[in-house]
Amino acid sequence: MSKGGKPKDVFDVERIRQIIELMEEHDLSEVDLQQGDEKIKLGRGQAGGAPVYAPAPVAAAPAASSAASSGGGGSAAVDDGSTTINAPMIGTFYSKANPESPAFVKVGDHVGPDTVVCIVEAMKVFNEIPAECSGKILEVLVSDQQAVDFGKPMFRIQPD
Repeated sequence: MSKGGKPKDVFDVERIRQIIELMEEHDLSEVDLQQGDEKIKLGRGQAGGAPVYAPAPVAAAPAASSAASSGGGGSAAVDDGSTTINAPMIGTFYSKANPESPAFVKVGDHVGPDTVVCIVEAMKVFNEIPAECSGKILEVLVSDQQAVDFGKPMFRIQPD
């Protein structure tokens, strides 16, 4: 039970319908909400409805990167042996914790699986995104405060 209310508040059918309407209106494929200890995750348009933090199938994409791997998989292979760290959800990319802070990582930095590389803000929730692999940052592929889609490559990394 959450401190502020009952699960009934979070899982209210009318509230879920409103969220689904907003998802359709803004062409969102997934929404993950939390109120206290209660969580709800809604997805649409995906066969099998892959959860945000579970591995998703990797599909080849045109250009030098590949697409669609979630936070659980963390990276997708690229022709030169590098991999990408992809957005695990739809949201806004932040390279630093606040405007006065230095960037979490920059080109040339070495990261480990637990190194926080950025924040993705979704529905007013700021999610720290770990690298989930070890290696050297070769390229930052997203600008600060840019919108990212699920599976969009955010960093290119040369694995150890």
